[in-house]
Amino acid sequence: MSYDPLDHDFERGMRNRRSVLGDQWVDRSVANATNFNADFQNLITRFAWNEIWGRPGLDHKTRRIIVLAITIALGRWEEFELHVRAGLTADAATRLTPDEMKEVMIQAAVYAGVPAGNTAFTHAQKILREVGEQIGYTVAAQAPSDSMHPGIGRAGRSSASPALHYTLREPRNGKAPRHTVVLSHALGTDLMMWDGLANRLAADCRVIAYDHRGHGSSEKLEGLYSMADLADDAARLLRELDSGPVVWVGLSMGGMVGQELALRHPALVRALVLANTTSAYPEAARAAWQQRIATVRAEGIEAIADAVMGRYFHEDFRATQAATVARYRHRLVTTDAVAYVGCCHAVGTVDTADRVGAIRVPTLVIAGELDQGTPVAMARALADAISEARLEVIAGASHISAVEQPQAFDALVTAFIDGL
Repeated sequence: MSYDPLDHDFERGMRNRRSVLGDQWVDRSVANATNFNADFQNLITRFAWNEIWGRPGLDHKTRRIIVLAITIALGRWEEFELHVRAGLTADAATRLTPDEMKEVMIQAAVYAGVPAGNTAFTHAQKILREVGEQIGYTVAAQAPSDSMHPGIGRAGRSSASPALHYTLREPRNGKAPRHTVVLSHALGTDLMMWDGLANRLAADCRVIAYDHRGHGSSEKLEGLYSMADLADDAARLLRELDSGPVVWVGLSMGGMVGQELALRHPALVRALVLANTTSAYPEAARAAWQQRIATVRAEGIEAIADAVMGRYFHEDFRATQAATVARYRHRLVTTDAVAYVGCCHAVGTVDTADRVGAIRVPTLVIAGELDQGTPVAMARALADAISEARLEVIAGASHISAVEQPQAFDALVTAFIDGL
C-alpha cells in the first residue's frame, strides 16, 4: 500500500490558480494566509481552482470571460480587478487583449445594466493605464463620435454620381493592412451579404464593401447600365478612398465588375476572386435576361422573386434555411426596379470573353457544383482564359455559394489571400 503525501486536488487547483492569476498574486495570497483563513484558502483552491477551472470543457480564457461578466453583474469589483489585471498580463493561453476586455464589458452592460458597465470601464481603464507600457497599449483620448461598430466599419457615401454607399473596416490588429480587400455583391443583394467574410478578413486587412448603383443605400441612375459603367463606379470609389491596388472579391455580378475593372483600370487590381460568374452568356441566356427585364418592367420584381431564389439557392438549402432565403427574397423585392433593370442589362450583356486573357494578376475562380446560372463549365472557361487563374468548385453550392457554403467559401478566399 502506498500513500502520496500530496493532496492532488489542492496541487491541481494551485497549478490552475497560478496559470490564471500569475505567480506574484498567488505567492502574496499564500504568504498572507493565517490560521483563521487557511481552511478557506484550501477550500477555494480545491473547489474553485480544481473542480471548476480544472474541467476541460471550457478553456481558461473562456472561463476568465465568464468570471469577468459575473463579477460585473454582481459588483464584485475587487475580484473583477484581479481578473482584469491578470487577464491583461497573463500568458498567451489565457490573456485577453484590451479590445476583448472591452467587448466583455460592453456586453455585460446590456445584460447587467449600464451603471455596472460604466463602473467596470472605470476600474479596467485604471488598470490599463498601470500596465499599458507592459502590454504595449496606450490609453489615449478619442471622441465618442469617432467610434464605430467593429462588425460594420465606418459607413460613407462616395462624392461622385452615382454616390455609392460603402463600409470600411480597418485592421483590428491595429497594424498596417496586409492587403486592401474589396467585396462586391451579387445582383439584387447588398453589401450585407459579405458581413461574415468582411469581419474575418478585417483581422489584418483593410476591407471595403459597397452597394452597386441602385442597390442598398447607393444612388440610382435612370437607363440601362453596362458593365463598364459599374466598373467605372468602382474605380471612382477606390480612387476616392485612396485604396491602392486591391484584392477584388466579387460574386456573380460582382465578379463581372471585377473582370471589367481589371481590364479598364489595371493599376487598381492586385488580385481577383471571381465567384459564380462568367465572362459571357450564350444567346439563349442573353435572351432570358431580356425577358427578365421585360417582366420586371411590366409586373415588378415580385413577379420574378421566387424564380430568382430558385436559381440563387438549391432545393435543400431553401428547405432547411427558409429564413435566410426569405431575407434575401425581401432584399431582392425592395431593390429599386429601375436600377435592377439597369443592372440586369449590364449582366445580361456582359462580354469580356475575348479580353480576359489580358488580365495578368493572380486569380481564384470559384464555382458552385449545383450552380445553374453560371455553371462549372462557364467558370472553367473563365479560369482557362486567365493565365494566373485556378478553379475551385464548392460542393453542395448553387449560385450564391458564399451564403450556402460560407465556411468553404471563406476558407478558399482566405487561403488565396494568405498566398499573395
